[in-house]
Amino acid sequence: MIQGLRTAIYPVGDIAEGKAWYRRALGAEPYFDEPFYVGFSVGGFELGLIPDGTPGADGVQVYWGVPDAEAELARLAGLGAAVHEPVKDVGGGIKVASVRDPFGNVLGIIENPHFDPVAVR
Repeated sequence: MIQGLRTAIYPVGDIAEGKAWYRRALGAEPYFDEPFYVGFSVGGFELGLIPDGTPGADGVQVYWGVPDAEAELARLAGLGAAVHEPVKDVGGGIKVASVRDPFGNVLGIIENPHFDPVAVR
């Protein structure tokens, strides 16, 4: 079952420029900083940057927390959603996937054992 919002990921054309801008905009340093992903902790949630997407109004990817990504992907597919991105392990025990709902919207899910609901402000 979907537990709540966890992560919003923004594609940027240049990860270094994106990191510098968001560092200033958020007034914070990233807690995760790699060439393939930069993550900032914002009020207990994650704002992530990826270099391999298309920036723009439709570019943000939102991920809803789930306890088991494989099971939730199967459940959503059983409800009529089409698998958009199968479950993939992105490191650190974190798994992501997404579906297209029956209306064409992308719904992202994330299994993140590091998410701390107590940190949410």
